[in-house]
Amino acid sequence: MDNNLSRRDLLKNAAGASLALAGIPALAEPRGTETAAAASAEPSPASDRILHLTSTSEVIIPPRGASFMKFSYDFPEPAVQFSGLRFSFRLHTFENTYGLDWQAMTIEGVPGGLNLTCTQLVWAGGQQTAPGKLEARIRKQQDQIEWSASAEMELPIKSIVAIVRGVPRGKISAGGLPFRDHKDDEVLLGYPFGAGALFLERGMATMFNTPLAVIQSSSADFFYLSAHCDSVRAHRFYFQPGENAYRVEMVYEQAGWVKSTKLDSPLWCAGRAGNMERACRPHFAHVESAFHIPDWETRTDVAPWCREAAMAINLHGMHWTGYIFNDYARMLTILEWLATQIPPRNVFVLLPAWDGRFYWNYPLYKTDARMGGDEGFRRLIHEGQKLGYHLMPMFGTNCANRLHPEFSQYADATMSQIDGDHFDLNWVDWDNDRHMEGWSPYMNVGVDSWRNWLFNRISDVIERFGIDAYFLDIVGGWENNTQADCHEGTRRLVAQLRDKYPKVMVFGEMHYDALLSFIPVFHVQRESAYWPAYTKYARAFQHLSHPAPGRGSSGLHESGFAPFDPKIVSAESQIIPTITVVDDTFDRYRDVMKDLILQAKQRAKIA
Repeated sequence: MDNNLSRRDLLKNAAGASLALAGIPALAEPRGTETAAAASAEPSPASDRILHLTSTSEVIIPPRGASFMKFSYDFPEPAVQFSGLRFSFRLHTFENTYGLDWQAMTIEGVPGGLNLTCTQLVWAGGQQTAPGKLEARIRKQQDQIEWSASAEMELPIKSIVAIVRGVPRGKISAGGLPFRDHKDDEVLLGYPFGAGALFLERGMATMFNTPLAVIQSSSADFFYLSAHCDSVRAHRFYFQPGENAYRVEMVYEQAGWVKSTKLDSPLWCAGRAGNMERACRPHFAHVESAFHIPDWETRTDVAPWCREAAMAINLHGMHWTGYIFNDYARMLTILEWLATQIPPRNVFVLLPAWDGRFYWNYPLYKTDARMGGDEGFRRLIHEGQKLGYHLMPMFGTNCANRLHPEFSQYADATMSQIDGDHFDLNWVDWDNDRHMEGWSPYMNVGVDSWRNWLFNRISDVIERFGIDAYFLDIVGGWENNTQADCHEGTRRLVAQLRDKYPKVMVFGEMHYDALLSFIPVFHVQRESAYWPAYTKYARAFQHLSHPAPGRGSSGLHESGFAPFDPKIVSAESQIIPTITVVDDTFDRYRDVMKDLILQAKQRAKIA
């Protein structure tokens, strides 16, 4: 070795020599020294087997498509090859980024795989070293590769990253969402609720509902990457294109309410399959077991009336600005007419903004005097139920107006992300001044004060008005908070309400996998590339912003207008057809409503 070469030059030269590896087919059988090492029980220095790659190896630099922020230099990523893939690891604390020191790495061959140990870390692009240890285990289990890692440092660890090279390029499905050809764009997938990824600028960021990505290279070639985790934690999958393959970062984040110098990754998996079912099924088998998710046909938290539902109605109340689409009396008039078109027992009714100004009045959850007050709302519920309908008002799981005097009672539950930055629900321009609003902090239902407030307010409405169900707005909005686990808080809230009111059903907006264990119906379902990812466990109806007949008004929702489709959703999706009713729907488009109702009856085989 030339002692005149700097550490940086050594890494860059070694990385350049490794570029020929870019054509290695993913999940090829191990060969050469790898086979020999796997048969050995003795650890060997990494120097004879390590691939001296960096963050810019085998990827398109500068990017040709949409891209994300990245280091503007070569960060060391020494890797080991196994079964056609190349693996490296990275650590993040709350103050810096750390990679593996290849000079402190050893590899031990074991039956079916290898163990990698690194006893020193590097930072500043390899110019500095730091104490720390990482141990990784890589195995071949039948047709898939499985790996995991454990790390320890002197500082609290924020996240651990597995870097995988050799992942084939192709169309990507995120957790069963439709396949998309991203061409040369970089892709970032976040679970759950984006895991912070949706708020990054540039690139193609997508929220996915379970940490599984499938890459389709041809009609019979499906490559998958998944994380098998037993708790809801933040995962991010970052796809960086090379000419022939992806470099993929699989990020696993420490629980935000935990500060620990140790972190164990989940079990990460990769494999190839000949169809989508085989690519997805192993992941969902784990999800079912880990989160105890029942099948739709056998779950006990679905009311009989919900199983008979052929249609849903979104009856819009009051906009954020105070504009009334339908007051309580008009809602009842609409339901009385609807009963002449379809048996009400086959219809359930969502009541968004029943409580006055949408979102602005969150979380008071009291009837609005302009809409008819307590008596008007009670009459709507009771008369609607006499007709045979089942009605559910909406409640916000994580939204509170800080300007209400009551806010002091749960102010300690405001959300901060893992780095301590405030996380507000400030992504909507409610007043159309072309600037997002800032009066609503995001709330963590894992914190007792907020969960107890919601429990008491929902209980009050159940007891005073006798509703059939309640709807939890943005219930899928998990964030890696510094105080408490909002998934566990949501589970506790639903369990407490079910224990107290066993006949009152829960519905929700925006699911992720673990939520399916205790909430059986949501809007919206999007997993059209693999329907069983959702329909095996739950059902959906169309979003409250589903375009209303005519001009396609979204009612209370911030989106405004969208094209209206006169055809109901296909039976294949098993989504319950939904009619959105705004201010002009009943008066001007009753004939369109009739046609939609007829389609829904035919779909459900109702006479």
